[in-house]
Amino acid sequence: MCQADYRRFLALLYACNSVEPIHVSNYEQGFRSKTLSSVLKTRREMTLVDIGAYNLMPNHHHFLLREARDGGITSFMRKLGTAYTMYFNIKYERAGSLYQGAFKAKHVRSDHYFGRVLNYINGNHAALYEPKWKEGIIKNERGLKKMLAAYPYSSATDYYGVARPESIILNREAVMDTMEKVPSLEKIIEEAQTFARQYEKDLVPASKWQGKKMAR
Repeated sequence: MCQADYRRFLALLYACNSVEPIHVSNYEQGFRSKTLSSVLKTRREMTLVDIGAYNLMPNHHHFLLREARDGGITSFMRKLGTAYTMYFNIKYERAGSLYQGAFKAKHVRSDHYFGRVLNYINGNHAALYEPKWKEGIIKNERGLKKMLAAYPYSSATDYYGVARPESIILNREAVMDTMEKVPSLEKIIEEAQTFARQYEKDLVPASKWQGKKMAR
């Protein structure tokens, strides 16, 4: 993925999170000609999911989602996958599916597990800077913290970095209904390492969480 591909995916995270359909004509003639910032200013109808965290990596992505209405996760993931595949196939002159099989969702069974999933997703891109971080080997922890907060294709930037238009993709208030406070970057690294050792093999692209009713 190049920078333009990442930015298109961010635009679709926002645009596809709506009960309104995205038609092929709108996608090609409308969103294709718009910048990410202009898409993020587009008014949406009711959302399908509350996005608590996301992380776009070169060959995979992670989401922490809660349904805003029945069937919301399935509808959102289907729209997102279809729209991005269409964009990718047109741009790179290819055909066929972009993803291997359908997405899978794992239910977050407790507030404690929720916190670890959130930290894992927000810290997942650490591997781009410190390849052995999951093993507890970090050469430059200070530099890693800065990189975690500055990575533009993760919700970590919206929790720890400067304010930016992409923050509208998230529902941070919903997350804070379940957590007392946002964990520190040190805690993110520690908890993400623990999660990677114990649960990473079970992690799937999208997760539902439980807890208090979340504002929309």
